[in-house]
Amino acid sequence: MIQAVDIKKGLVLKIGGVLYSVSFSQFVNPGKGSAFVRTKLKHIPKGNIIERTFKSSEKVEDAELEKRYMQFLYRDGDSIVFMDKDDYEQFSIPVEMIEDILPFMKESAHFEINFHEGKAISVIPPNFIELEVSYAEDALKGDTVGTARKRITVETGGEVMVPLFIQKGDKIRIDLRDISFSERVNP
Repeated sequence: MIQAVDIKKGLVLKIGGVLYSVSFSQFVNPGKGSAFVRTKLKHIPKGNIIERTFKSSEKVEDAELEKRYMQFLYRDGDSIVFMDKDDYEQFSIPVEMIEDILPFMKESAHFEINFHEGKAISVIPPNFIELEVSYAEDALKGDTVGTARKRITVETGGEVMVPLFIQKGDKIRIDLRDISFSERVNP
């Protein structure tokens, strides 16, 4: 059992005997009333999403999971192939589990994959990944007011909004938790 305030994205909860993966978690402390945690939970077997609010003092059952650290190898049709770093065993994971970060996945990137009763139920990517910019339009003179941004393409084919000073060939760090630009990496 864990406190509701400890619920975070990627955690797997057992509610009413059913497994749910946390896809969104937000701690809310209103000026009046007690604090609570607002969540979006994905039903593991079916895939439908429900919204649920927990009181901050409420206890929630977390599922017993086997965590394995794996390396991304390649995409094979509708699945992604990972290799266990300890015993070199390969596993195929459905693309739907990581669709949002797939355009930013680089070969040999390391992931935490959670298994429940021998079945992969969640994939937790690294927080940050460093990629090279493969396409970036030049900034126009006069576009520098405020926090102007432009869309660029990285080496893996993903697109992200970045500040205007980012150029083709730059290496940038992308935050995979919300698919956003973090910083330019010095060579």
